[in-house]
Amino acid sequence: MKTQRLLHLALDNDQDVVLVRQRARQVSQLLGFSQQDQVRIATAVSEAARAACQLRFGGRAVFQLRDGGRGQQLEVTVVAGPGAGGAPPHALPQDAVVTAHRLMDQCEAAADAAWITMCKALPPQDYIDGARLLDLGNQLAKDSPVANTYLEVHLQNRELAATLAELRERQEDLLSLTRELEDTNRGIVALYAEIEDKAERLRKADEMKSRFLSNTSHELRTPLSSIRALAQLLLGRMDGDLTLEQERQVKYIETAANDLSELVNDLLDLAKIEAGKVEVFPAPVVVENLFRALKGMLRPLVDDNRVELVFESGDDVAPFDSDEGKIAQILRNFISNALKFTEQGAVRVVAAEDAASGEIRFQVVDTGIGISPDNLQLIFEEFSQIEHPLQRRSKGTGLGLPLCRKLADLLGGRVEVESRVGQGSTFSLILPRRFTPPAEPSN
Repeated sequence: MKTQRLLHLALDNDQDVVLVRQRARQVSQLLGFSQQDQVRIATAVSEAARAACQLRFGGRAVFQLRDGGRGQQLEVTVVAGPGAGGAPPHALPQDAVVTAHRLMDQCEAAADAAWITMCKALPPQDYIDGARLLDLGNQLAKDSPVANTYLEVHLQNRELAATLAELRERQEDLLSLTRELEDTNRGIVALYAEIEDKAERLRKADEMKSRFLSNTSHELRTPLSSIRALAQLLLGRMDGDLTLEQERQVKYIETAANDLSELVNDLLDLAKIEAGKVEVFPAPVVVENLFRALKGMLRPLVDDNRVELVFESGDDVAPFDSDEGKIAQILRNFISNALKFTEQGAVRVVAAEDAASGEIRFQVVDTGIGISPDNLQLIFEEFSQIEHPLQRRSKGTGLGLPLCRKLADLLGGRVEVESRVGQGSTFSLILPRRFTPPAEPSN
């Protein structure tokens, strides 16, 4: 390992501590360290020099360039002056050693001697050869600073202000990231709750269907199959000939069995439809929580470089009574469509309350391709899609918007749309403040 000396400074008084800090900043700057690393090196070296002078003056600070197998490093050694009668003084204070450990890459301090060696790896750059090292030495000799406590305090204050500004910026970034994580977590929790709810409903529906099919199979279909088989045996004269009246009666039995079999099949079809029956579960809906959950759910669909998804605060909308899961399903469909057909611009989600009518209006406003007036009703028909290059790239079933309209009807509300070709669309969901279940049909 090769070591070349850059600078040697004596620590004979308090002003030398200031000079050591200035020189440490100067050396680190010439070696290409960043502004933050310059502050770290200057702070670590000045703390070590201050601790050495507290023990006794007459020490020294040596700056060297170490060239090892892992690259070049700046090495700084600070040694306290000798004690009375030449005896070595006590070891450097522990706080100076801790500071050096935190701010430098490597630190070595003897437990029974007043010296400390600190190292900081040079940033990636051209190799500092002998010619460049000579230039650095000439520059250090030429630009020798004068220890100025006032100027150094001023510089330290500037460095502290810059560090505080950076910390504040990082804190704001951290707070923003925390809020995003909270939104994402809310979205994940909402997704898990929705998945669990759907899984429970599917389980119950599957259980009811299985029970129904089992009962139908054993209580109806098996006896009917037996009746039909026996009727075929009788009509086939397997047990002897039949009179005309007996044959007519057996045919009645066979016809009735066939009719009952068709009825069983119709019941099975009806059971399949009833298993997908949608129920409303009204509860207080808080718009802010709903928006947070939607933001977390839809974040993977947003291309921030292309489209911005903005949820405007719904703080002015008081909690209202409806089914939050179905509202989220409608808005999620609106937003996903808006993101799908918006190439540049923004998608805004807004909530407002009409005090006069007592209605809550959710709007999803995009700057996408828009819809022609002729197609405004077509988009709510099942399996209908508008011909457009974006449509060919973003295949769908054509069932999303029809489902949204049916869900809105189920919630006692309605869906509206306004659009201009090339300027964007606005899809609105209007709901009553309080959900009122539909009246039971009279017998």
